[in-house]
Amino acid sequence: MGSAGLSRLHGLFAVYKPPGLKWKHLRDTVELQLLKGLNAGKPPTPKQRVRFLLGPMEGSEEKELTLTATSVPSLVNHPLVCGPAFTHLKVGMGHRLDTQASGVLVLGVGHGCRLLTDMYDAHLTKHVTREKLDRILAMIQGSHQKALVMYSNLDLKTQEAYEMAVRGLIRPMNKSPMLITGIRCLHFAPPEFLLEVQCMHETQKELRKLVHEIGLELKTTAVCSQVRRTRDGFFTLDSALLRTQWDLRNIQDAIQAAAPQVAAELEKSLGPQLDTKQLPSPGWSWESQGPSSTLGLERGAGH
Repeated sequence: MGSAGLSRLHGLFAVYKPPGLKWKHLRDTVELQLLKGLNAGKPPTPKQRVRFLLGPMEGSEEKELTLTATSVPSLVNHPLVCGPAFTHLKVGMGHRLDTQASGVLVLGVGHGCRLLTDMYDAHLTKHVTREKLDRILAMIQGSHQKALVMYSNLDLKTQEAYEMAVRGLIRPMNKSPMLITGIRCLHFAPPEFLLEVQCMHETQKELRKLVHEIGLELKTTAVCSQVRRTRDGFFTLDSALLRTQWDLRNIQDAIQAAAPQVAAELEKSLGPQLDTKQLPSPGWSWESQGPSSTLGLERGAGH
């Protein structure tokens, strides 16, 4: 069969998987049978090559030898010389079945592996639109905003609660689950999309779970491929030190540059309770501190 048979193998087909058979074993068995069929065909006719063979001269009584041009087959590509022509075949697997399950199992061969991926992607995302995604994101944000008010223990009818809401200072008073204050889609190109999430008390595991739940709401599946924090409080990517800048001088300069913003942020949140004199001013010099001085740091997290 050879190359002619291989050209007809690019595509999709379905097999019946019996119970008790692992899907990997089934795939390997199919690949083995296909390779046997491809290699079992009649090998192509070998090419002819001209060789000069030593033989007796015709019509000579003294049995003189001479070189005679003779056409002989070339065995360079013969299976007994170079082995089977086909040793590997790409076989892709569709939706898998466990060992005890049985039924239809779709396989792809050659270029069919790509068709298999495209077919499932189209099936999973053809009904997903930007409007549906935005509607689900709005529902998520609304439910979390209600939870934020509940965990803040504030009476929204008071003037103090109103002013805090206007300034965006409502925060949970005690420990709370992840709370989302804002979520929107920045890029939508099915089957991929990019979300911007403003939240507090989050973990990366919870953010990945959020993407999974969004997929379920869209009647499909979604997996978070990457998480990147672009802002923590007033610190942004622009003010973050790169790995090549993790040294004494750059860290000192970064602390000094951030000091006014730290003081302003804490004063806005804590008001008169904060002693801003503890923070270094913009003109503060590191060289003015003696070698015996110590700097007391308290680790905190705020979002």
